[in-house]
Amino acid sequence: MEAAVTLPTAADVDAAARRLAGVAWRTPLLTSAALDAMTGGRVFLKAETLQRTGSFKFRGAYNKLAAIPPERRAGGVVAFSSGNHAQGVAAAAQLLGMPCVIVMPRDAPRAKRERTAALGAELVFYDRARDDREAIAAEIAERRGAVLVPPYDDALIIAGQGTAGREIVEDLSALGLTPDIVVVTASGGGLAAGIALAVRARVPAAALYTAEPQGFDDHARSFRSGRREQNAALSGTICDALMARMPGKLTFAINQSLVGAGVVASDAEVAAAVAFAFSELKLVVEPGGAVALAALMTGKVDVTGKIAVAVLSGGNVDPELFTRLVA
Repeated sequence: MEAAVTLPTAADVDAAARRLAGVAWRTPLLTSAALDAMTGGRVFLKAETLQRTGSFKFRGAYNKLAAIPPERRAGGVVAFSSGNHAQGVAAAAQLLGMPCVIVMPRDAPRAKRERTAALGAELVFYDRARDDREAIAAEIAERRGAVLVPPYDDALIIAGQGTAGREIVEDLSALGLTPDIVVVTASGGGLAAGIALAVRARVPAAALYTAEPQGFDDHARSFRSGRREQNAALSGTICDALMARMPGKLTFAINQSLVGAGVVASDAEVAAAVAFAFSELKLVVEPGGAVALAALMTGKVDVTGKIAVAVLSGGNVDPELFTRLVA
């Protein structure tokens, strides 16, 4: 199958790390005595909220754009995203001097719309319920001679996201530790796939889990059925960053093999995790970025006596929503 020959490897993650060196920020692993007491484990939080543009998405976007040959860059890039991928692509395009168009749903959080535009991107809006964002982006790319930058189902995107997993293992190793469990938020599955490639190459015995919002648990259901399952709803969760319809083809091929288990958190549990991160860690975490933390806080993943890592994948939250959640 074509997917079998295009799947990225741990070596591709290493190549992405070299490409991103000095450009992406090495985000810290944070700890909380309160979280350790709550879970019974030794928990580290990978704070991708502190990455450029406020989420892990910059890693994959820059890796993808930097790999475009100079002679193809004049046409620019086109991406479709509700916000975090949009900002990552826009920032990478700005750094590389490339035109950028972002196809974005009209109901995307205002903060994400404004920040994407501030990074120099041209925004094209669509109706999430009626329009086909991929078709819109493909038409624009063809008309302008631009490169289409998918949000997750792309080998370079996956490899770029995997650099976060590489850092997790390296930074724990510097402390004399190895991860027993890694929990990663999932939408299309690119972050989980990249981290799985990087972590499993270095710590084969590590257990990995995807974490998703209730009603958008396509990975968890797909792992159980053995095939890609589709979510029934298009919206209806505070986790606006995690509403992909189903796992990607490439990402599921990796995650089915290297992850294979998923957990789910309700909006109320996610809200509690957002509030915890703010009060205990002084971090602003968007709901979609807090699902892995919510899974640990509620015992969905048992980390008793284990070295565990949860990825805080993004911090681009609407101010009004954030105020309600932390209150």
